[in-house]
Amino acid sequence: MIEPHLLLVFFSTSVLLALAPGPDNLFVLAQSAQNGRNAGYFVTLGLCTGLVGHTTAVALGLAAVVRTSALAFTLLKYSGAAYLLYLAWQSFRAGSSSSGEMKVAALSPGSLYRRGIVMNISNPKVTLFFLAFLPQFADPSRGPLVVQFFFLGGLFILATLMVFGLISIVAGSLGEKFRNSAFARKLVNRGAGAVFVALALKLAFSSPR
Repeated sequence: MIEPHLLLVFFSTSVLLALAPGPDNLFVLAQSAQNGRNAGYFVTLGLCTGLVGHTTAVALGLAAVVRTSALAFTLLKYSGAAYLLYLAWQSFRAGSSSSGEMKVAALSPGSLYRRGIVMNISNPKVTLFFLAFLPQFADPSRGPLVVQFFFLGGLFILATLMVFGLISIVAGSLGEKFRNSAFARKLVNRGAGAVFVALALKLAFSSPR
């Protein structure tokens, strides 16, 4: 079993990492401001489901394939960038509407959840981060590494749920005030589109090192 003081260090570090500006929390912020706090919650659940996939990849050694295979890394990152550009197009299209109905079409919880999964799973940098981060707190002398990796991954997901949930509440509440104005809704949609484009470019030009 991992010592309590190491778990505290790991969890505290995970909270700080979740708070640091990055693709996932910016994605939650944009979706919450655009579609409401509940949208942020479901996107967060999707992102955390993606983290389960990254944890599994590390535990089973699949992450090493992404690190060593340029093709696998490239396919993942361009798939993610293309999806983000698609979301940006949807946001800009809603923001450029001249009618009073400028909100993005209502999205179901399932659709928002899937957005989070695709956003997270298609980012190979998350896999590489987990591959570098989780083993620092695991030790073969404490028992099976696979069990330790899943336990640590679970703690990281808990920290992410807490932080991203707070972001959803704050951004969703602020966005609610803006969504009462047609002009402000246009700004929110265009702002979200700009965030998606920036994230897509960052991902497209990322490297495994």
